[in-house]
Amino acid sequence: MASLPCIFLFLFLTLSSAESHHHSPYDSTLIEPEIKQACKATRFPQECESSLSQYKNLPPNPTPLQLLQSTIAVSSGNLVTAQSMVKSLLDSSAGNLNLTVAATICIELLNNSQQRISLTNNALPRGKTKDARAMLSFFEAFTKLSSNALSMAFSYDVFGNDTTSWKPPATERDGFWEPLRSGRGGSVPGIPSKLTPDARRYGDGIGKTIITGSRDANQPGITTYTSATVAVLGDGFIAKDLTIQNTAGHSAGQAVAFRLDSDHSVIENCEFIGNQDTLYAHSLRQFYKSCRILGNVDFIFGNAAAIFQDCPIIVTPRRVNPEKGESNTITAHGRTDPGQTTGFVFHNCLINGTEEYMALYHNNPQVHSNYLGRPWQEFSRTVFIHTFLEALITPHGWSPWTGDFALKTLYYGEFENTGPGSNLSQRVPWSSKIPARHVPVSIVIEEVKNDRGDGIWCLLGIRIKFYY
Repeated sequence: MASLPCIFLFLFLTLSSAESHHHSPYDSTLIEPEIKQACKATRFPQECESSLSQYKNLPPNPTPLQLLQSTIAVSSGNLVTAQSMVKSLLDSSAGNLNLTVAATICIELLNNSQQRISLTNNALPRGKTKDARAMLSFFEAFTKLSSNALSMAFSYDVFGNDTTSWKPPATERDGFWEPLRSGRGGSVPGIPSKLTPDARRYGDGIGKTIITGSRDANQPGITTYTSATVAVLGDGFIAKDLTIQNTAGHSAGQAVAFRLDSDHSVIENCEFIGNQDTLYAHSLRQFYKSCRILGNVDFIFGNAAAIFQDCPIIVTPRRVNPEKGESNTITAHGRTDPGQTTGFVFHNCLINGTEEYMALYHNNPQVHSNYLGRPWQEFSRTVFIHTFLEALITPHGWSPWTGDFALKTLYYGEFENTGPGSNLSQRVPWSSKIPARHVPVSIVIEEVKNDRGDGIWCLLGIRIKFYY
């Protein structure tokens, strides 16, 4: 699996390294106490103090909300700079296909990031801190300043206005679990019952309405991001009763069937067919109900806060000598910062293989390895709850990405799964059995009638730490 274009990451790394040059040296002893206290909650307090002390629009004796808004504004300034830089690259990219493609993708992502900043600024004064954190979690690559904004949003949401209680984001591996109801923002919000989606796609049923494509990342001018047969950018997307397939083939590498960048999106009774990177749950809050997902290598990946309920997850053969064995991984979550509210939740699902794959597996199980997930990024987070795991899941359960990368910062959890692959006795030591008190007590789903009179499942509320 490939990440987003290197130019995007390089750009933000360049901006990050240059941040210290955008501000003159400062004397930390002269920093206002409100700034110094709030910046203790960030992962990069020196950069936080420097940027806020020199931000001209920060009022005297700022409130916690004003400190958070100012931190976001400073980070937003980087986006404006980035947009200008990428536009210049695009203007000079004639004749360079790879640069043109990368710059075009970057502009799309940066424009969307700017929109998310605007939505964050709208949400915070109205007390919608969960929504604000979800919007800030959109970013794929963090500068120190944008990470600090997310850290402050975390503390403001969880601990409220008392900045003396603020602290940098901790993880479940640190023993920290966010309360199901935090101090600000009230109950966990979800999709309103009067949801008006930006786009809808209804079919006649799985296997009846089929959308196919064959792009893969090995083709000229195609990246993993642009290989998708169907890609959605726009909030409130609803899809129901259709099949989406990438037919690029088993040896094609990254070939996405469906990519989703849509907050409060609902996908019901759909099928996604591919091999490597089938479903790209790229960002924001997504809900999949009764969806069938087929693939073999990292075939559910991305950095969304995504819930999969009642979904058959099916491993398919890899055609390069499949009888000789292979290693398959179901998930590769891409959480890059501990302040992000993202993760994958599989609830009441089924993990199995196709009939063809299971015949290969049973013929020689020792040469076939199938893992629940591996960490694409440092703070990867995935849990399986009340899910049936067939025998194809290796006893270790989870796979490293490379070496010991992310093994101390990820959170991979299981709770009350069943089936021959659910035995936890041989699981890797860096995975976890979720404490019962931290398992969500309810997932509230309601069938809402749309203007055609059809029923569509909508997520109205969820009591889980990947807040909706």
